[in-house]
Amino acid sequence: MSDTTPEAGPEAGPETPDHDDARHASKMAKKKAARDKIMATKTEEKGLVIVHTGKGKGKSSAAFGMIFRCIAHDMHCAVVQFIKGAMHTGERDLIQAHFADLCEFHTMGEGFTWETQDRARDVAAATKAWDKAKELIRDPANRMVLLDEINIALRYDYIPLDEVLAFLRDEKPPTTHVVLTGRNAHERLIEQADLVTEMELVKHPFRSGVKAQAGVEF
Repeated sequence: MSDTTPEAGPEAGPETPDHDDARHASKMAKKKAARDKIMATKTEEKGLVIVHTGKGKGKSSAAFGMIFRCIAHDMHCAVVQFIKGAMHTGERDLIQAHFADLCEFHTMGEGFTWETQDRARDVAAATKAWDKAKELIRDPANRMVLLDEINIALRYDYIPLDEVLAFLRDEKPPTTHVVLTGRNAHERLIEQADLVTEMELVKHPFRSGVKAQAGVEF
């Protein structure tokens, strides 16, 4: 080998770590510029109708995450549970013990329809829950109202879909967020909503004989 032949080193090839870092930085700079351009056009604020549906776990959990965000920002909010009965849940116990001044919590249901086995009783409970929900949504002090499992009440016709849609369209204050959870959200509700997330079931321990557990399901 001639003494004049250059030796291979860290700067010899185009794929050195320094080159990779520079290429990554350039790529991210372009992405940031494009993102900033898009974000600059998003200037409107409005109260959203938000739907969490689907067969997968996490619909109520995600909704309560937003409720706790409101609490963290000192925003008044409220929860109405349409189906869940009087059993203790971590969310309710925590809110009622520490944040009752910021978040009203109303558990209005008596359990799922196969537990009560009394349609008239279920309809009466759902109607009472919907009346409370309307009261809370109309209150401009509440920035967010969570209607937990209302989609189930709507699916079984415990409360009229047309009335719910009309109320959300015509009477919800313009800065109030309303979150509706539960499986099988009606197509018309999905169409009217501003934000819809469908939780997809991939795998669930219940199918392997594992029961609902504190900290995961309640």
